[in-house]
Amino acid sequence: MKLKISTWLQNLGIACSIASFFTLFFRLTEFEWVTKSVFNIPVFFVVLFLLGLMIAEDVRKVFKRMFWYEKREEKRPIWQVGIGFIFFLAQIGIVMVFSTELTQPKLGGMPLFLVFAFMNAFILTIIYEEIFYGKDKTNELNSQ
Repeated sequence: MKLKISTWLQNLGIACSIASFFTLFFRLTEFEWVTKSVFNIPVFFVVLFLLGLMIAEDVRKVFKRMFWYEKREEKRPIWQVGIGFIFFLAQIGIVMVFSTELTQPKLGGMPLFLVFAFMNAFILTIIYEEIFYGKDKTNELNSQ
């Protein structure tokens, strides 16, 4: 059950990232008319989010093969980087599509929303690992 929820959350993050970055891309081109909003939610985002949900599992599998995830002896470091990256991209995409005014404040020349997204991704990765993989690691240590 935990594995299904974990996979589902990862797929949601991937679909959100895909939809938000394509929406942002179209918003910055002459095809801005595609990104018309209803109640401040771009219709194009919703359509791409639903399409992204359909391909998110395949995207995850491609990245696993690309980084030789199954062949690795120690899978934890690459797993943590992957989950953190999903959280990071999803947050950046949501801010850039739904709250563009938050992209203006800067911290020493770097956009502040990138700093917050990085810190949030780090914390979310730790919380995610504790929820889905914390007890399994504890049981393994006790059995040794």
